[in-house]
Amino acid sequence: MPASSDRLPPSTPSITISASWQRRSVASVWHPCTQMQRMDEVPPIAIARAHGPWLEDFEGARYFDATSSWWVNLFGHADARINAALKAQLDTLEHVMLAGCTHAPAVELAERLSARTGHALGHTFFASDGASAVEIALKMSFHSWKNLGRGDKREFVCLRRGYHGETIGALAVTDVAVFRDAYDPLLMRSHVVMAPDARQAEPGESAADVARRAAAELAALLESRAGHVAAVILEPLVQCAAGMAMHDPVYLREVRALCDRYEVHLIADEIAVGCGRTGSFFAFEQATSADVAGREVPIWPDLLCLSKGISGGYLPLSLVLSTDAIYESFLDDDTARGFLHSHSYTGNPLACRAALAVLDRFDDEPVLQRNRETGALLTAALAERLRDDARIEHVRQRGMIWAFDVREAHAGERFAERFHLAARTQGLLIRPIGRTVYLMPPYLLNEEHVAYLSARIAATLNAVL
Repeated sequence: MPASSDRLPPSTPSITISASWQRRSVASVWHPCTQMQRMDEVPPIAIARAHGPWLEDFEGARYFDATSSWWVNLFGHADARINAALKAQLDTLEHVMLAGCTHAPAVELAERLSARTGHALGHTFFASDGASAVEIALKMSFHSWKNLGRGDKREFVCLRRGYHGETIGALAVTDVAVFRDAYDPLLMRSHVVMAPDARQAEPGESAADVARRAAAELAALLESRAGHVAAVILEPLVQCAAGMAMHDPVYLREVRALCDRYEVHLIADEIAVGCGRTGSFFAFEQATSADVAGREVPIWPDLLCLSKGISGGYLPLSLVLSTDAIYESFLDDDTARGFLHSHSYTGNPLACRAALAVLDRFDDEPVLQRNRETGALLTAALAERLRDDARIEHVRQRGMIWAFDVREAHAGERFAERFHLAARTQGLLIRPIGRTVYLMPPYLLNEEHVAYLSARIAATLNAVL
């Protein structure tokens, strides 16, 4: 059972039952990442309200939000501190255009994020969602090289099974067939190179060995195409949509060195893995390099995309952090040499204020240390439940992400769908990726949550297999 502090407030008695809302949703709402033909078999859960890690439907059934509502919710639903910040901002400034105007939440957020990179990434461009941030980074890279008189650098390199969003530009550097293939005729051509997924280890190979093997393939490509490649884009440490494919930080060091050698931008897509999800605020922080004095110092990408958790799961917000060099390449009296990308809600004050409340939590509380402690408990609990289960393989964890793969011989048809439906009966909202079952819970786990999650995951696995 959940801790008493997790209990939702008393139910509102006059709300229509869940089944009615499900039927109405199927009739009128076109749901994302959903084959609407199967909505009768997999009806949406009609959520009435939420608190902490719990979602509640209109009939009072509760579900542990094991995937943080698509990887966005960091501190639980209806977080009092973020709520208070948004309520205060509503009475001050709800929105103003960021072209020709500015406001305190945007300025403060940009400054505080830059400080977290040691000012290596000193300039913040605001957007609305992760795919838009990727579009911006790709355009910035190409346009920067063009402004520097190197317009031939217009190609991009992405990793096998990498995912960066579903707009046309983002899909061009995405290698997940189910999202990309229908739109392939519309997409620019990108180079796809080996991913450093540690699951590819040959006998006797370590995760670091796999990372170096992948970097060697990238090196061969850059040696022949560097004069035409604008940027390499990757997801640091975890390729999430690839089935939580995890890699050694040595890959980031190798790629940074290659990009420096061949004069290619490095774009870090931290949309899913940023904001503490991998154990450090930015995943890239886990890669360091020795300076001339032999000291280990942080290395950084040229462009870093952030979204999802940055607003705590409250409001759409994304941003791109850039180096001085890229920013300065756009400075000119000629308007056309400026970066002319925009949308109406760029830098929305409410979204920025939610993000500032998220940063306040990291500044004022030992969030990362607490995650390490409770994360270790969940790792141990899952290991106890899954240790000798021959039906699964590749049990893995990075920060607040846990995953394992069900062996192909056991998965069967529509495994992800069957597991999702069975998990509902266990009080879990969870969405496997293919044969990969993963947990990405909010940062408020306690011992009771750990016991609940590990027991319900094991019970769901047994029910499905």
